[in-house]
Amino acid sequence: MKKNDWILAGAVIAVALIAFVGYMIFQKDGNMVQIMVDGKEFGIYSLAEDQVIEINGTNTLEIKDGKADMISAECPDKLCVHQKAISKSGESIICLPYKIVVRIEGTKEASDYDAVAG
Repeated sequence: MKKNDWILAGAVIAVALIAFVGYMIFQKDGNMVQIMVDGKEFGIYSLAEDQVIEINGTNTLEIKDGKADMISAECPDKLCVHQKAISKSGESIICLPYKIVVRIEGTKEASDYDAVAG
């Protein structure tokens, strides 16, 4: 590789690193968990209340200390169980065999806009 190739690669890595750090800093904590099963809403639960939720007899989700964690599943690979606990708005845990999506949501603030017309 030539000198300019190294400079370009370094610039791309630097921009990606800055974008990642910015995303992590400005990502907001969520306050509720939405559970979807096969595209249909199973339930919405508060992250503020510690509880254990049985999902269709196949998966168990634990909400504890403001985080949601899939603690058991009957799927063969158990990838959803091995994912880290989630607490930030937009994070999710997905169990493909049982079509379960657990997603952290936040409340809309008065300053959030859906669209701006000019």
